[in-house]
Amino acid sequence: MIRVAMLSYWHVHARDYARQADEHPETEIVAVWDELPERGRKEAEARGIPFYADVNELLARADIDAVIVDTPTSMHRDVMVAAAKAGKHIFTEKVVATTLRECNEIVEAVWQAGVKLTVSLPRLNHAYTLAVQEVLGEGLLGELTLVRTRLSHNGAVPSERSKNGWLPPHFYNLAQCGGGAMIDLGCHPMYLARLFLGMPSSVTASYGYVTGREVEDNAVAVLRYDSGALAVVEAGFVNRFSPFAIEVHGTEGSLLYSTHDDKLLVRSSKLGEEEAKEWQVRESWPEERASAFQQWVSHILGGTTADDNIRIAVDLTRLMEAANLSARSGAAYRISDLRP
Repeated sequence: MIRVAMLSYWHVHARDYARQADEHPETEIVAVWDELPERGRKEAEARGIPFYADVNELLARADIDAVIVDTPTSMHRDVMVAAAKAGKHIFTEKVVATTLRECNEIVEAVWQAGVKLTVSLPRLNHAYTLAVQEVLGEGLLGELTLVRTRLSHNGAVPSERSKNGWLPPHFYNLAQCGGGAMIDLGCHPMYLARLFLGMPSSVTASYGYVTGREVEDNAVAVLRYDSGALAVVEAGFVNRFSPFAIEVHGTEGSLLYSTHDDKLLVRSSKLGEEEAKEWQVRESWPEERASAFQQWVSHILGGTTADDNIRIAVDLTRLMEAANLSARSGAAYRISDLRP
């Protein structure tokens, strides 16, 4: 049995990961630390397990094997480096860190300690993502020229239930989060664009502030590639009915996917003259992969490493740091100019 500690309940998905740990036959939660003692103590008391006010005291426990990190993003570097040095396996919410320098420090600590790190990038494992990759692998679109990915919700929009929207107030704290809609929600369309097109040469981002918070609630990033291809990544906290969407276009065809109808549409000159006249619905999809949490447990038990997951997670930090720097300056930011 893998004995797990929860390190903070700051993130909105912390209880989701705690539930996954409860449901997995190979994991159990045995301790809690939280940067807000009242919150952490409440969670620990509900479970009947110890709460620690000092994270280092918790990490010193030899009988704790692993940690789930849901602290403010600004604390990721210090908490995860400490956990790795203490020999604890790490499952963490994205992003790994807000800067490439801090991200590299975390990954280096993980490699040095020989512990298993997995980052929650859930849409890498969804059936629609695997189906898109399958179409791309068949070469039906020709040379890729444009990817558009979009994810948005209404978390910052006032309602009768909440005058400030349903997102917790600390999600608008620039110091804790490192940004708003792009670094939180935009992570998902960003790593999908990177999955489909690879890493760009530069990023140009523009942020909007519809509700007047100190972080952006409306955001677009354009990724530019040396081949001439582009990717457009969109995210927002101010859109009530905006569906999640993927578009991939190439010299020989296009594909469209949206949650408004949950259909994957493909149109390609390579399918034949008659088929190319209309959009074809992709009926057969691959099965979803195991969740990131399940993969993490498998890596711990099997002694393997989440190489692809970590590689994409590091690239995600690169892209997010470049997007923030671009939005701040109003100019394109080259990925090669980031400080390692």
